[in-house]
Amino acid sequence: MASTDQNSSQQPLGHPRRRPLTVGFDLDMTLVDSRPGIAAAFRVLSAETGVPIDVDLVVNRLGPPLETELAHWFPADRVPAAAARYRELYPDHAIAPCTALPGARESVAAVRALGGRAIVVTAKFATHAKLHLAHLGIEPDTVDGWLWAEAKGEALREHGAQVYVGDHTGDVRGARVAGALSVAVTTGPCDAAELRTAGADVVLEDLTGFPAWLAAFEADRAA
Repeated sequence: MASTDQNSSQQPLGHPRRRPLTVGFDLDMTLVDSRPGIAAAFRVLSAETGVPIDVDLVVNRLGPPLETELAHWFPADRVPAAAARYRELYPDHAIAPCTALPGARESVAAVRALGGRAIVVTAKFATHAKLHLAHLGIEPDTVDGWLWAEAKGEALREHGAQVYVGDHTGDVRGARVAGALSVAVTTGPCDAAELRTAGADVVLEDLTGFPAWLAAFEADRAA
């Protein structure tokens, strides 16, 4: 107890200890261009079930959970089975075609270079998210999946994230719930005006500008 009191007394008054830097990232269309793989998996699902699916429309509105998308194409009572089959198809059809978005690897590395933790918080099934990241050589500290919008915020808050980076207005809402700063990129379905209207604090064209922004952000925190 004496040791704890002594350490506490050495902290300058008015300058509480800074929390370690923790940055959250969305996956689809933030770190990974997953459109080719998702399109491939949906084509196989459509062929197997005989249900017509406009794959181009699907990949142009990525963000919400899989079941939300499937409800546009399947009757409600068939959505759970369609989702289960899609997830079975996913590893064989959706991982290899996907690519890292510009700046993705560098952005995760920038968090690490500053002594921080990089986490991925995504609506995607966590197992599939990890397969994407491993395939592309992107190495976050942890991955939380099956979370959308406000539910992402709960996970971000548990991790103590100060920043959440995403491409969708749902990601902005998640950052708000967490009390984190919302950094939005326009690589997904939402344009800059939509993201700003939703409350994004920072809007970037893509992740190539994120390492420099993060360095300035952390310097301000240290000041």
